[in-house]
Amino acid sequence: MATLKTTVDGLKLPNPFVIGSGPPGTNLNVIVKAFQEGWGAVIAKTVSLDASKVVNVTPRYAKLHSSDGKEIIGWENIELISDRPFKIWEDEFKKCKDQFPDRILIASIMEEYRKDAWIELVERCQACGVDAFELNFSCPHGLPERKMGAAMGENPEILTEVVGWVMSAAKKPVWAKMTPNVTHIEDPTRASLKAGATGIAAINTIRSVMGVNLDTFRPEPNVEGYTTPGGYSSRAVKPIALRMVMEIAQVIRKEYPGRSLSAIGGVETGNDAAEFILLGADTVQVCTGVMKFGYEHVKPMCEQLLAFMEKHKFETLADFKGKSLDYFTTHADLVKRQGERKAAQKAAAATKMVKSDAEWKGDEFVKQSQALSR
Repeated sequence: MATLKTTVDGLKLPNPFVIGSGPPGTNLNVIVKAFQEGWGAVIAKTVSLDASKVVNVTPRYAKLHSSDGKEIIGWENIELISDRPFKIWEDEFKKCKDQFPDRILIASIMEEYRKDAWIELVERCQACGVDAFELNFSCPHGLPERKMGAAMGENPEILTEVVGWVMSAAKKPVWAKMTPNVTHIEDPTRASLKAGATGIAAINTIRSVMGVNLDTFRPEPNVEGYTTPGGYSSRAVKPIALRMVMEIAQVIRKEYPGRSLSAIGGVETGNDAAEFILLGADTVQVCTGVMKFGYEHVKPMCEQLLAFMEKHKFETLADFKGKSLDYFTTHADLVKRQGERKAAQKAAAATKMVKSDAEWKGDEFVKQSQALSR
């Protein structure tokens, strides 16, 4: 019988669906709701040591709708990391683990380019009982002047150094969260894994401008008449996320076997999750999907993923993890394969030539005659 239970980096999850870092994990109240609804794990909203530097604005979301206006297909945010004091997070991490000792709580952390700050953040989170870390090297907006988020994740040399700092103090699994706002996502992936990261999470949101109001000429979201580029998510980013997850999975398979991969990007159904797992993911994260459909949406996603597994007679997630990776190749190889197929078809047609008078057929007489010609 198919099961969604899985163990990733020693973490035992009831299913592979993970609350992605962001508003759905912004405080203890919503984290508890996620566990009660049955999510496999929760990654809390990104924390830092000094929340006083984090000031959010409103509005901070903008949405792209389908042409009929009935569906949200794109979602932009200019929201920052948690603006709540770290001391409050320490208390809530402890309370969460006291209430759900067997569930997986992951701390998303982000700091400035300072070794002492990263190590302090790791040690204090560990003391609260969190089960793992996700390093936010990927927030595409806000705090770039402090070399935080994507400003750090775009630089493989800095990544190697910072992941090394974290690994020197971490006693729990560590996932490095990649920014998609790079030319080759394999480069920061290798830098993080080389420095010892237990796994990779990808992708974070894509730097974007949602649109411009054609009456006011103001870009969205409009804050006092102005805006700043933000992070793009929801269903529209899924094809990009699939490509990058595939590229990361290839690196892990060939160069760092055994490291884990948590996929993010437009997951809203069990079938979406199946696609990412087929491309090498161990878990799938959902953030915008929760904001669209609520915490209870994990149930139909689990049901659909189980239905997919039962249809194909897969008993565990491992039975089909990475199964589709073998079908990626170069364009030159595609040309070669197509040429070989056409040559084979031509050869096969030649074998159908008439070899004796008894093989002639009235309905195929002209075709048979042409086959015998040069």
